[in-house]
Amino acid sequence: MKLFSCPACSQVVFFENVVCERCNHALGYEPVSNRMLALDPDDGLFVEAGTHSGGSRWKYCANYQQGVCNWLVAADSPDLYCKACRHNVTVPDMSDPGNLGRWQKMEIAKRRMFYTLLQLRLPLVTRDEAEEGLGFDFLAEVPGEQKVMTGHDNGLITIALVEADDAEREKRRTSMGEPYRTLLGHFRHEVGHWYWDRLVRDGNPGALSACRAIFGDDTEDYGEALQRHYQNGPKPNWQNEYVSSYAGAHAWEDFAETWAHYLHIVDSLETGHWWGVSVDPRVRDSGLLTTTIDFDVYKDEVTIDEIADAWLALSAALNSFNRSMGHQDLYPFVISATVKEKLGFIHDLVRGRAGQG
Repeated sequence: MKLFSCPACSQVVFFENVVCERCNHALGYEPVSNRMLALDPDDGLFVEAGTHSGGSRWKYCANYQQGVCNWLVAADSPDLYCKACRHNVTVPDMSDPGNLGRWQKMEIAKRRMFYTLLQLRLPLVTRDEAEEGLGFDFLAEVPGEQKVMTGHDNGLITIALVEADDAEREKRRTSMGEPYRTLLGHFRHEVGHWYWDRLVRDGNPGALSACRAIFGDDTEDYGEALQRHYQNGPKPNWQNEYVSSYAGAHAWEDFAETWAHYLHIVDSLETGHWWGVSVDPRVRDSGLLTTTIDFDVYKDEVTIDEIADAWLALSAALNSFNRSMGHQDLYPFVISATVKEKLGFIHDLVRGRAGQG
């Protein structure tokens, strides 16, 4: 995530801000230009403010009124919803006063995922535009009815609303023996399934065979594979081949888990770049590289080696900071040589190079 500044006063502002604390201008995120805009009211709409403003006019996404979105839509656009919210299919019932806070957390995570997808210039299709377009159901569990399961079904991603309850999510993480469980992680994993359909199944002819060569046989019965995973536990020595124990359940899950970790890594490296982070271990022969994150992770010429080397140093430093504060590791995973190869496939896939020779 990049750092933003208020165009009206140059104060540093952040992705979720809706007002500048210094000059009190309204703020909104404009996804096409990847900027936070300062806004002045203008006859029910808003006009861009600031020394370099071109006087463009904007409206907030319709979900701004609910307090769950700060993205902008061009004033003359027929769209009511922003590039992220137009993918919503089912949103929480606002007659339950507890649901607003949960939905806010859902949307913060979802918008951060969309930010990365947009920077990678990946295709986005709504359910209105195609039968298997990308859509989201945020569903609350009803006592006495079937439990809501987070998952993906032909483009429709269901996220159980209870996952926005920090205590409940931590309870589930612990009970399932997971080292990491976040709303953002759910979004990044589940959207990986949708992009497998778009970029691998329906992508260039060589992408599917190249994917199978590295992730395995996706034609294996999915239900049986998951049942075997939950009955028998993770594969022995899974750390050598997979980024997580769950990734070993099926080739589709391996892809989705690796996809999610690629998004974790590139987003965190962009954050490090904008904060000017340098990592210079003071222990001789530590095995960590002296690293300054001075590259734009979204540039086509950036290699997976550059990404992996920078991430090794940055994640080790961040884990050490967390331990100093008594928290669990920020990134409790190990990138083996095989996992790095899989991340390299994702790196090439999102740039349209996978399976091209």
